Amino acid sequence: MNTASFNEDLAFDENRVKTKVLLETSFSKEIRILLKAEQIMKEHKTPYPILIHVLEGRIALGVHGTTQTMESGAIIFLEGNVPHDLTAEENSVVRLTLSKQDKVERLQEVINS
Repeated sequence: MNTASFNEDLAFDENRVKTKVLLETSFSKEIRILLKAEQIMKEHKTPYPILIHVLEGRIALGVHGTTQTMESGAIIFLEGNVPHDLTAEENSVVRLTLSKQDKVERLQEVINS
């Protein structure tokens, strides 16, 4: 049994989006993304399906040229190879569920670009 908390050690960074793998299971990687208000994750895509779950705050999620606001509690599923981007409208805590086959390093490349 493995446990983790999305609510512990919430230290936002003024200069960059912060990520942390909180739990790795036999089928997924559960990642916490901390975005300060106005921080952006530029358009990117993953080869595998993902879940994006806003735990706290509010983000603007761009998918297929359409932007929708996701507030605390909102969750969305995206198939693989769907271009998307995120902009924090306020300080936000986001849960990202990646396929076990996906690489966390790819996420770091998105943040660093």
